[in-house]
Amino acid sequence: MRPLHILLGVLVTLIWGSNFSVIEVGLGSLDPFVLTTLRFVLTAVPLVLFVRRPQGVPLLAMATYGLFFGAGLWGVVNIAMAQGMSPGLSSLVLQFAAFMTVILSALVFREPIRAPQLAGMLLGTAGLAVVIHAAPGAAGVLGTSLILLAALNWSVCNLLVKRFKPPDMLAFVVWTSAFAVPALVVLTLIAKGPAVFTALPATLTWPAVGSVLFQAYVTTIFGYAVWNFLMKTYPASSVAPLSLLVPVSGIATSWLAFGERFPPMLWLGVLLILLGIGVFIVSPLLRKPATI
Repeated sequence: MRPLHILLGVLVTLIWGSNFSVIEVGLGSLDPFVLTTLRFVLTAVPLVLFVRRPQGVPLLAMATYGLFFGAGLWGVVNIAMAQGMSPGLSSLVLQFAAFMTVILSALVFREPIRAPQLAGMLLGTAGLAVVIHAAPGAAGVLGTSLILLAALNWSVCNLLVKRFKPPDMLAFVVWTSAFAVPALVVLTLIAKGPAVFTALPATLTWPAVGSVLFQAYVTTIFGYAVWNFLMKTYPASSVAPLSLLVPVSGIATSWLAFGERFPPMLWLGVLLILLGIGVFIVSPLLRKPATI
């Protein structure tokens, strides 16, 4: 990879990791449902008026992706964090989507699970068990379970992308975000009623505005545009290892912004998960054809 492209890839992973702390800022004054809805409104509008609809992807597939990505992934992440799950741990546990994607691909597309991938998943799962045991308060079973649900929904999104292969990922993100908005509005009205929307002028502080703008334009639009360019330009085995920086960035940003501290036992779980993710990501570089 060219040095400039490596720097761009690192920048995106740092942005994606810090995004969890940005979400925490938004949750300081906004309801998690409203925060998610605003993010996808700004991701879709006004670009959906100028970006051509992705060709070759059925509307039902885009609507399904929008529902799982908007409500199922980021809506659930925001709820978990509003319930007390920390930004650092959220960014870490969400990476289990990589493991789940491989498992679902094996079930749906009959893709084999290679031995190094299995080793990475086992290490990560062991680390997750340590994290659940050692994490304080709401960051234990409830918070971790919600983030794992978000990871599962993300893996469904990955399978949809794998199945339909959108030629223009930026257009795909913009249009699926437009489909996510009605679902998010309906879910918000069911869960919280119209009061959360009527109270929006009073709760929309400047930090919350900055949080929404960052999530929509920096994290989603810029981040996915750059990442998709790198994935199209270079082999996946060259780009994918950069994603290991996402939880590192998430933990570091949470420590700097909110003083997040982990007890020693929880650090053991964090290291096991990071090691598992690392083994899992670099496994395509291993040429041994053993399968499970």
